[in-house]
Amino acid sequence: MAKNPRQKQKLLYLQKILLEKTDENHGLSVNEIIRELASYGINAERKSIYDDLRILEAYGLDICSEKTKTVKYYIGSRDFQISELKLLVDAIQSSKFITEKKSLELIKKVEALSSENEAKQLQKQVIISNRVKTDNETIYYNVDRLHDAIGKNKAVEFHYNRWELNLGSREKLKLTRRRGGERYAVSPWALCWDDENYYLIAFDEKHKQIRHYRVDKMEKIELCDRKRSGIDEMSGIDLAEYSRSTFGMFAGENAEVTLSVDNSLAGVIADRFGKNIFITNDENNENHFLAKVSVNVSEQFFGWVFALGDKVKIISPEDVVEGFTEHSRKVSNLYKEAR
Repeated sequence: MAKNPRQKQKLLYLQKILLEKTDENHGLSVNEIIRELASYGINAERKSIYDDLRILEAYGLDICSEKTKTVKYYIGSRDFQISELKLLVDAIQSSKFITEKKSLELIKKVEALSSENEAKQLQKQVIISNRVKTDNETIYYNVDRLHDAIGKNKAVEFHYNRWELNLGSREKLKLTRRRGGERYAVSPWALCWDDENYYLIAFDEKHKQIRHYRVDKMEKIELCDRKRSGIDEMSGIDLAEYSRSTFGMFAGENAEVTLSVDNSLAGVIADRFGKNIFITNDENNENHFLAKVSVNVSEQFFGWVFALGDKVKIISPEDVVEGFTEHSRKVSNLYKEAR
């Protein structure tokens, strides 16, 4: 009788069954394993299962056993713990630059890294409908192409879009190309994830400035033959510090700003600027401390300060104090006019 060709795949199917069906709370007896193999058209004897389990264990699979009424076998440790997979699912769900369709596809792949029973825990926390998500399905290819350009030290060109009102249509907002469709030419240096969006940090060759661009608003990215420029400008930039000091990726003049901060907001300052900033006592207020931080001064920075109310005050430099005062006055006047 010809031997079942699937018998040669028995070890592979046994590994698949253990990874998919078992975890520390759900084991399989040898008889149950034999039935699972039979569902794939593979016959097995008890003795061969014991031998196969030892082979897989020697290969590196963490096979554990638990004896109750019978001995049950299960996978102990995996590459990812269930708590780590939950973090990945949360990150995928909260990322605005990942479309709803792609989010569900990625979460399905994350589920495959756990057992079927653990995957049910991940499915319970999946909430995507009505979240703010991009509609741009090409962002994944954009990210890949930009990484390719950075790795090959190449400049890129692309169209850059923005949202505009379109009140005469059913869709009240539409994406249109900036600069009348003229292509942007920049040297890509890094990709940054900020405020749930993906940004390209690049050197603008035309204006000789460091700028950033929303990756989901970039279109038809092409690698150029010429190499990247801006190496001198970028070599003096700490990209991590640059990202931290640029509020919401809105550019502005960089400045060393001193803030008087209520002691209760120490965590807020640490979360935003890190723990290695210069901090000292505020001699004028025992309930406050002084923090010297590097920021790109913009209306978004002023908005962040404004949101903290009377617990944060800009002390210096004077032009930043004046800028915040003027910004506050404009906002206040807007509501005075409304009255």
